[in-house]
Amino acid sequence: MQEREFERLGSSHTLRTDARLIASTNRDLVAMVKEQKFRMDLYYRLDVFPVHVPPLCERREDIPLLVRHFVQQFARRMNKTIDTIASDGMNTLMQYPWPANIRELQNLIERAMILSTGPVLKVPLCDLPASQDGVASKKQKTLEEAERRTILETLKATNWVVSGPRGAAALLGLKRSTLQFRMDKLGIRRHPSGETQA
Repeated sequence: MQEREFERLGSSHTLRTDARLIASTNRDLVAMVKEQKFRMDLYYRLDVFPVHVPPLCERREDIPLLVRHFVQQFARRMNKTIDTIASDGMNTLMQYPWPANIRELQNLIERAMILSTGPVLKVPLCDLPASQDGVASKKQKTLEEAERRTILETLKATNWVVSGPRGAAALLGLKRSTLQFRMDKLGIRRHPSGETQA
């Protein structure tokens, strides 16, 4: 892999290739290397150009775009026409924590497409565990409170500078648009007087 050479099975002739290997995982490989659960030499062979994709719960602004994409995808396959999705359904999708990430959203939209008979997408919200489980929604509320505190502390430390290399978004490891979306969602805004509005 490192030398970009290989031999066909049963052959002694070495062939060269210009192929690139793309590998993905949901595991923390750095931690696994430290715990000796993943080979260090293999990790450094793979870790040439790492791309970190945050989980769906950290980029909720992508949910409407993904819903639209999956609806179009399944509409073509099922020969259906969906024009709209109810706003309460979309709001619930935006609030749900998506523990199984994009695949869970994709499966839910496919189920919704199967169940929908008209132009309005009927999302089976009762299938979302958080809508059935009060503990899950309480846990989500606690997480949001902790997130709100962290964002507020970072904004105060940066004198409410959101973007730029020393802005709050960079310190939190977020895109500027993601941070602004979370601020809107959590009701964080600054008064002209400099006080925070809840």
